[in-house]
Amino acid sequence: MKKIVYLMEYPLDLPGGAQLSTEMIAAAFPDHPEYGYESVVICPELLDKSKSDYPFRVLTYPMTEKRFPNLLRRIKAFKKYISGEKPDLIHIEMSESLITYGFIMKKFPEIPFIYTDRGMYFGYRKRSRIFMDPVLKRASCLITTTEKNKGLWESNTEFGPVITIPNTVSSLFETYDEVKKKRGGRLSIGFAGRICVEKDWGKVPVILKELEKEGADYDVKLVLSLYERGDREFADDLKKEITDIIGPDRLEYHEDLTQEEMSDFYYGVDLFIMTSVFESFGKAAVEAMSRRCTVMSTNVGGLPEVIGKEENLYSMEDLSVLTAYVKKVSADRDFLQREQEYFYNRYHENYTSDAYIKRHLDIYGNFT
Repeated sequence: MKKIVYLMEYPLDLPGGAQLSTEMIAAAFPDHPEYGYESVVICPELLDKSKSDYPFRVLTYPMTEKRFPNLLRRIKAFKKYISGEKPDLIHIEMSESLITYGFIMKKFPEIPFIYTDRGMYFGYRKRSRIFMDPVLKRASCLITTTEKNKGLWESNTEFGPVITIPNTVSSLFETYDEVKKKRGGRLSIGFAGRICVEKDWGKVPVILKELEKEGADYDVKLVLSLYERGDREFADDLKKEITDIIGPDRLEYHEDLTQEEMSDFYYGVDLFIMTSVFESFGKAAVEAMSRRCTVMSTNVGGLPEVIGKEENLYSMEDLSVLTAYVKKVSADRDFLQREQEYFYNRYHENYTSDAYIKRHLDIYGNFT
């Protein structure tokens, strides 16, 4: 049985694309011994879950809110755990973990490692690239989540090989229950994600004001994930802005939902809207697709590749495309259902866990 160690700088139970994708593939190995792998995840101390909640081994280290002390803690933890585990392959899942591994990689010259870039080539700060590039030169493989990002790495560097594996979502989204799906009534518009600059949550009130001006008929369902200091105040301010626009009776608000709860949340959404100013992939869009939601998104990063329909992309500089779409799906339920079927089929064709795991196994087999 060969061993793969996954390196991360955020807790495994913090909602996020890297965490969910890592958990999915790591959990596949205990269920399928025929794959020939065992998995160990190294990450900061868990937030709510216990290590025993996972079917694979999780090794943790303490983390603070200060970047430099965190780097030192990671260096110590990675060195200790890798030395103890003696893996056949290291899979680095986040950029800070890549930088951290750079300080100790010479101690493990015999262990191949691969890196998944869940951002975009041009999304890293210059000082980060100073530390990342020497490590990437030694990587056995660079994985990207979109073909667009693959092209950027191939055009601007000599690292490689570069292989695209689209992100997936939790296995909880794999089974669809039509009984739970909301049908009819007022159009339900959903927003969901972690509080961060990239999601550009301040644009939600801007969109709603425009929809109100256009006379659109809808309710709003909002889910926020809070993690850092100041998130509580931000969430309260955003809720107040929204209720000031549409009234409290038309807003359904949730925060810090589990993946199982998120799976049920999307059943109640007709149209899911993404407001991101930067999105390397767009996990939330895929989650919504799996629950037969139609999706509208900003035209940024990897989202056009995930969405697959130019007419379902909008610009914050001109919201007429978005407002017209909202009014159309609200008035024409047959059109809404056709749109929902398109996205549901797109999820099954591209983003299931089976496809995700198989693509990783193909890569792991080349280096172990």
